[in-house]
Order: sequence, then structure tokens, then C-alpha cells
Amino acid sequence: MKGKGKKGICKVVSILVASGMLAGCNGMGTVAGDGERYPQFGGVYLHLAYYNNEGECGTGAVVPWQGKLWVITYGPHLPWGSSDKLYEIDDSLSVKVRPESIGGTPADRMIHKESGQLIIGPYFIDSLCNVRALSYSDAQGRYTGVARHLTDPANKVYIATMEEGFYEVDVNTLEHKELYPDANSGEHDDNGVNPQNDLLPGAHGKGLYSGQGVMVFSNNGEAVPEALEKFNIPSGCLAEWDGKDWKVVRRNQFTEVTGPGGINGNSSPETDPIYALGWDYKSILLGVRENGGWDFYRLPKASHSYDGAHGWNTEWPRIREVGTPESPFKLMTMHGMFWKFPEKFGKDETGGIRPLSAYLKVIGDFTRWNDRLVFGCDDSAKKEFLNTRKIKGGIAGPGQSNSNLWFLSPERLTDLGPVNAAGAVWLNEVISAGEFSEPFLFGAWPKRCAWIRNDGGEPVTFTFEVEDSKGKGILRKETVPASGSCFVEFSSSDKGEWIRVFADKSTKGSVVFSFSGEEKRGEKSSDIFNGLAKIGESPDSEGLLYCLGNDSRKLGIAASTENGTSYYELDGGMNLIKRNDKAKESFIREKLPVSSTGMEITSGSVAITDDKGRKWNLPLGQRAFTAPTKSRKLRICREVATERDLLNVHGTFYELPAENADGFAKIRPVSSHNLNINDYASFRGMLVMTGVAESNVADNERLIKSDDGKLTLWAGSIDDLWKLGKPTGHGGPWVDKDVIAGEYSEPYLIGFYDDRVLNISHKSDKRVIFTIEADPTGEGDWMHYGDFEVSPGDSLLHRFPDAFQARWIRFKVNEPCVATTWLEYR
Repeated sequence: MKGKGKKGICKVVSILVASGMLAGCNGMGTVAGDGERYPQFGGVYLHLAYYNNEGECGTGAVVPWQGKLWVITYGPHLPWGSSDKLYEIDDSLSVKVRPESIGGTPADRMIHKESGQLIIGPYFIDSLCNVRALSYSDAQGRYTGVARHLTDPANKVYIATMEEGFYEVDVNTLEHKELYPDANSGEHDDNGVNPQNDLLPGAHGKGLYSGQGVMVFSNNGEAVPEALEKFNIPSGCLAEWDGKDWKVVRRNQFTEVTGPGGINGNSSPETDPIYALGWDYKSILLGVRENGGWDFYRLPKASHSYDGAHGWNTEWPRIREVGTPESPFKLMTMHGMFWKFPEKFGKDETGGIRPLSAYLKVIGDFTRWNDRLVFGCDDSAKKEFLNTRKIKGGIAGPGQSNSNLWFLSPERLTDLGPVNAAGAVWLNEVISAGEFSEPFLFGAWPKRCAWIRNDGGEPVTFTFEVEDSKGKGILRKETVPASGSCFVEFSSSDKGEWIRVFADKSTKGSVVFSFSGEEKRGEKSSDIFNGLAKIGESPDSEGLLYCLGNDSRKLGIAASTENGTSYYELDGGMNLIKRNDKAKESFIREKLPVSSTGMEITSGSVAITDDKGRKWNLPLGQRAFTAPTKSRKLRICREVATERDLLNVHGTFYELPAENADGFAKIRPVSSHNLNINDYASFRGMLVMTGVAESNVADNERLIKSDDGKLTLWAGSIDDLWKLGKPTGHGGPWVDKDVIAGEYSEPYLIGFYDDRVLNISHKSDKRVIFTIEADPTGEGDWMHYGDFEVSPGDSLLHRFPDAFQARWIRFKVNEPCVATTWLEYR
């Protein structure tokens, strides 16, 4: 769809969406009245869900303006417009769909103080909520950023597109000048290589900001076929423009570019810092521009689902003010973690970045509105893009793309997932003697360790230096033998805000940091899950779930109840109604069967063979999970948040990155449970689950009962899953297994568990030495942890230290024997 108009000025009109769905548009149904009367589950209001007719429906921006909340959505690659809309939401949560909507793939936003306008996507909204739109027919592109003008900020702005088109726009007339052309030239395959613009290296533009005499732009992808499959090739760039010439600052994947002034622009643009947020395959990157130069810092990643050299998996990480004038508070989102970002950060004030909690939602933008935080999400994409894998069984994606807003009270920012995270300063690379690594955030976690590997031909001493407001100092030194590795445990007395490393000799090697917080959860599930059947019980109702298409905006359920099989639909008003529609029921049963391809339950693990042929082992839960898993009664894997999967196997939910983000190698356990969950799916931004036992149903507002009383669903948010309880499990790669001396076991998951005990035994008449190695990255970077000698007839019990963290563990022995390596995660 292409916009019209010489200067892109649209007539100002607004329409109120009536109760129910507005026919023929992509708006949201509302019910009149106070916002608290709308049905909501886990902070998700159903009537606020938005749909489009594209392969994806993400949230590009959410901004409070003139007492309203303004929201734009986007489709995947639509530089000339789309069926997406501009929404205006009032205090009562009633919604207007603005008729000026022209869609596209926008994510830019700015409050332009001189003209009194909000610029959001292609829209310019004045103080009376009049809306004008910049026409895509005149200024094509996927608008990714807007920045204050370098020489005439009162009257002009810059708008950047994802394909490196740059426009200078007059905020008063919308007249615009093309500075650099957008690279889109025709229809694009959403699963194909990013369009390349020769202006700058990298592809898939993200951030834009100005200050200190330059405009700073970022992209986070690479326009080569290899980027569709790999996560660790050169990709992305951070660049700056002085009004005449471009300069590439750094060749890495960058997203957010902002400053202390946020979406208002810096108040002292000549001197205020500019921040750039990005990553590489090793860690998160934070760049700070001050006095004309850049400094870079590294932070660990909580999640790797955002990796991928194409850049698609990240959406728009942000740094935004979410406090109040009396109590300012900057929030940063990056790689699955909420972070507190300091009000002042720069060369002379580097303290204060702190992890708050981990999350599972895919967040495009966020803000504070009426004492709550509002996160615009990317929940359910019809296309699912490159996120396919055999364990899902080729099930159908949702019939129509849809997403929603997610409301949280500010105090919940610290109440989601644990802050475990890891990252490297060097990873399988040449290290020059005496050269410092970039500083790595160190002082924010109570439990910390490092893994060092020296692949060189002689011993190397690695020196750890810390820095904080009190200055710099050497923390410790570790000498690592040639072709050797070691585990380094830091204590609570090891102080310092940032840590950096240098080696006394040139070598090739790695230094990886793994940090964890205190696990605040126990094993007991929250009462919000009451009603879901326990494993070993027979649910009174089950059902396969599917988001219907054709603008019905309903969830279809192919149910099994005490009366046999039947079909139901759930609408936006939470009406669960039995329908006589054999065609839809048959489609769901045929296209969405439960699959377990590539998975086997053994005596010690859930054994996985991924799509690349790699083998992984996950811990077991209760034995009662085995039979229904083998009989395909329990959904194993499904996309619930865009471009990553939710795995539920043997009593544990996991976040599973797409294969192009390294898949099972970077899996993250979320929570463990004892529930007989038949199916789960995303619908209107919620997580919906089936498998309810009526005998368990108490007064639980999370349960939705059908009109005939035969089917009950559970509804909430994907981030409610943290409340199921901390991850637990047991098992091991060897259980009375004949093993050969010198051969390694398959990798076994140990990362993200907090209480880990190992029991080693064997049936040999000789003393056997068990060597334990750990992989802190998931990329085959095996490091030596320890050697444990076990006498004949004995067993050895080892509790891993609190500071120990790595993703995978493996074993080998020096003598052939029948061996058991049994792990308990309590």
C-alpha cells in the first residue's frame, strides 16, 4: 500500500472504535467504561490487542502525549505502507484508530519541543491531537529513527530508514529533502537477505540520535546469505555523520542510540553524552560518546534469543526514562534483561548499571503511563520467519499476526526472572601481550566466576584489574598452562564496578565471565496456576490451540472433554463458546499435532538431537512426565514470542533461541513444574494453556470457562511462567553406562540452576579419575573444572560452589568402566 500526497499532509479526523470489532479495519475492540473493567490477564488487556494483514504485527513505539497513549504497529518489510495503524488510547483504555494511518515498518519517535509535536513513525501529532502523515510515496522506507537537526533543530528533523535512507524534514510543512536514498527497490522476501545499501557496512538499520555536532546511526545486521544461519560473523555497524561525511565508528551490531534527554533530545547537545547499545557474539556492548570520542564497555547477556547476524531477533532495545520528575529512573532493555541505567553515565561516572530481572516477552518499546509501565510487544507472527525446527513438527503458524501491550507496576521490574548472565571479553581469538580487554561489568552480582583458556604453546599469566569510583587495582592473577584452562571463583570481598584483563604473553585464548544472582523463588508454584491438572492426573478438558485468521480475531480450540471431541472459540471479550465447525476443528487437529521429533527420554536425560545434528541432554523431572510425553499428550515446543520458541519438556519450561541464534546450545531454563499441560499458545498477547482438572479449580481469575461448562482454559502472560518455581531436575549423561577411557560424555545442561550436587560412582576394580569440563558459552569452549578420583566400591559427592556457572558440563574417565554421573538440581 502506498501513501498519497505531494507533502504527505492528511486531513485530521478521529474515530472511536465501538464495542466489539470495527468491521473492515485493523483496530482493537473496546468496551465502554473504566479501564479496570476490561478483561486483563497478567497485565495484558485483551481489547487492546492489535492485528494486521502482514507476516508480523509488532509494536514500533509507545509514547504518552497530551494525556493519551499513542501506539504504532509495523509489518515486517513494508517501506511503502501496510495495514498497520496508529492508535490513540485514553485514560479509560478506550481506543481510537486514527484514519490517517498509513502503516509501514516504523519505530521512530521523538517529542519535538519547539513545534509542540510528537513524531511517531510517519506521523506528526500536535498539542490538539491533530495528525499529519509524511507520505511514503514521497519519502519511502522503514522509518527506524528520528533525530534533532544539527543546524536548525527548531524547524527540522532527520528521519532514517532501515535501508539507510535519510531525510531532512521540515516539522512545520512536512516538506522534505532526500539526503541519501533508501535502498528498497521492489518487493522483498521476508525470509531473504537484508537489502544492502552501499552507503555504510551492515544492514537492518535501528537507532538514530544527534549531538556533539554529529548524527549517529546504527544497524544490527549483515546483507549476506551466511547471516541467515550464523550468529558469529562480522555484522552491523555504528556510524556518525557530521553533515557532510560518514565515519564508521565500530563494526558490530548496534541498536539503540540515545542520550540523557531520551526522546526529547539532549538538553545540552554540545556536551551531553550519546549512548549506543549493541552486541557481538561475545557480550552486550555499550558505547559512550563524549568530547568527540567513543568509549566502549561490555555487559553479560541473560538471553541469546536476540542473537543472529541478520539482526531480526532483537526488535528495538531501548533506554528510556520511566520514573517521575521527583524520582527519575532510566530503564534499559537488552538481551532478555531489564537493567537500571544511571541518570548520569560517562567516562567520569561509570557506576550504577544494575540488572533488575530477566524477561521473556519481545519488547519493541516501553514507557511510563499513569503510574504503570507499558511495554509494546511483538507476540505472534504469522510468518515465524526463520524460526523453524523439527521438534516443533512443522506446525502451522498463527492464522493472523497479532500483538499487544503489557502493563506492569514499576515494582515488578525486579520480580520476574533471576539475573543470571554471562559474556566474554575474548573468545577464541588472538590476545596481544599487555593489551587490556574492554571493561566488563562486574560489581552487580553476588556470585561471580570466570573461565580462562590458553590455546598457546607456553604458560600465560592473566591479570584481572578492577575499577570503581575509588580507582583501579589488581584483583588477582591466574597462570594458565599451555593448551590449558581453569575456573576462577570470585568472592564477595572482591570489589569493583568494572573488570578488565590483560595477558603477559601473546596467545590465542578466551576469558568468559559467568554471573548469577540470589534465586528468590522456591519450588512451589504460585496460586495463579491453580486449576491446571497435576502430572499423573487426568485433565477434565484438553485442547489444541490455534489463532484463527481472516480477521476473526479469535482463538480456535479443538477440544477433548468428557463428552468427546468438540470445537470452541474464544473471543476478545473472553467468551468461550462451543461452535459447530468441523472444518476448523479438522484443520487444527491436522496442522497442529504434538511432535517430539529429535527427542528421546532416557534413564538420565531428555536427549535432544537438534537440526544441525548436535546432541544435548536436559535434566529429567518427575517420572510421571515420561508416559504422556512419549504418547504425545503434552506440547513440547512452540513459538509464543516472536522468533524464538518456548520448550516445555519433562516438567521444565525453557526459552529456546532460533537455530540461527544457536538454538539448543543457548537454551535457558525458566521454571519447573508438576503440571499436565496439554497445549499452549499466544493469543492477543496472552499465554493460553489447556489441561484443567475441575477438581483443582478454586476461585482463580486466570481460568476461563466455556458457555457449556465443559472446557476451561488458563490465561496469563508468558512472563507469569517465572512464578511456577525455580528450575529443578535430576539425571546425568552416564547412568550405569559402559564408557571408554578418554572419550567424553555428551553435554549435559547445568546452567541457570542454583543448587547443584554431583554423585559419581563406577563398577571398576581400579581407581578411576573422572575429569569434569564445563562449557560456559555453549559453543564448544570446554574448560577444565576438576579431576576427581573414585576408589572401587566408593562414590563421590560433590556440591558445586555457589559462584559456579556454565551452560554445559561433560565427563571423561582415565579407565574403561561402568560409570554413573548423577546430577541433582534442587
